[in-house]
Amino acid sequence: MADTPPAPVILGDEPGSFPHSVLAERHPAIIRQVRDAFPYGPEQHRALDALLDSCTGGVIEPLPDDAHDLGHWARWGLPEYTGRSWFDVPWLWSESYFYRRLLDAVGYFGPGTWQGIDPFRPFKQAELDAPETDEELAALDRLADRPAEAGLRALLLGSLWGNRADLGFRLSGPRDSPAAAPGLVADDSEALWALLTGPGTLCLIADNAGRELVPDLLLVARLLDEGRVERAVLHVKPYPYYVSDATPADVVDAVRRLTAAKGAAAAYGRSLRSAMADGRLVVRAHPFSAAPLPFADLPDDLREEFAAATLTIVKGDLNYRRLVGDRLWPPTTPFADVTASFPGPVAALRTLKSDVITGLDARTEAALVAAEEQRWRTGGTHALIQVRGERAAGGAGVRAAR
Repeated sequence: MADTPPAPVILGDEPGSFPHSVLAERHPAIIRQVRDAFPYGPEQHRALDALLDSCTGGVIEPLPDDAHDLGHWARWGLPEYTGRSWFDVPWLWSESYFYRRLLDAVGYFGPGTWQGIDPFRPFKQAELDAPETDEELAALDRLADRPAEAGLRALLLGSLWGNRADLGFRLSGPRDSPAAAPGLVADDSEALWALLTGPGTLCLIADNAGRELVPDLLLVARLLDEGRVERAVLHVKPYPYYVSDATPADVVDAVRRLTAAKGAAAAYGRSLRSAMADGRLVVRAHPFSAAPLPFADLPDDLREEFAAATLTIVKGDLNYRRLVGDRLWPPTTPFADVTASFPGPVAALRTLKSDVITGLDARTEAALVAAEEQRWRTGGTHALIQVRGERAAGGAGVRAAR
């Protein structure tokens, strides 16, 4: 396979662009929300104010000399970007570093009173405990009498649309068919099912906690129970990240939420607990899961793990950006080309919430642009299921540079 020419790396330096709005508007709003959510003391308030000044009009500053992960960030580009504007470095990097500095500001890494306290936990818990979650879990009871194919399709769509709180198992189509999902700009689900047919390992790189993580876990439980895989590895973040990204504690909360529910949801919860107890479901929080880098730069241990997996499912918008490279690809760039460096078969389940997109056919792209100009890229109203089923051949393809 010939290498695909690299596209421009996305920066946040263009006023009016989506990345610029995240850096200039969303990040300051998150600082204010976190500050209001906890009774932090003067030290934390001063640190949050300093971060606000830095990320809106200042420059990137180094981590403290005693930071536990200083070595990681030294390899992840911090020396190169220190002293530069947040808006003039790769957007993926500046977003990730913002959340790392936010944790410093609130004392997450300690020592002190706030060590280990997730600053986003109130928001995660409010979503997990919302009445809408009860309604979505109750919908699981209606899957019991559906054909197995329809049930699996519903859970796959639930995982896909979970971060939009629009679980796909609330199907509106005929009871004996999977039904087409509106808003899908690419659907390789048949190729996904073809890879999950028996013994093997599924890796799932999770995205958000709460009402997105729950349907991810439901899908994993169903695949294990039906013998479509014999083992699953759930990759989550090692610490709070991007407001709602899942951590090991969020997995515990989600499983507890399921087991405390009624009907089919509780049965799924018990199945997950059993799978975790006997090792069929493993939760892993690798430092690279919170790295500001594309998956083209996977460390050797993760590269070996994903190479050995039957399939790796990459969930969500951020992980999609890391999978294909956070670049302004022409939308018709083949998905197989930009994921060619990923070491094993890979599937992307993603609700579109940023500018990056690959793998569209020209007719689909033209229709989307004609109907919505470019809003379809960032509004969360469209989604995709993309699969590259073959294993990487010697790491061919694009290796995204920092």
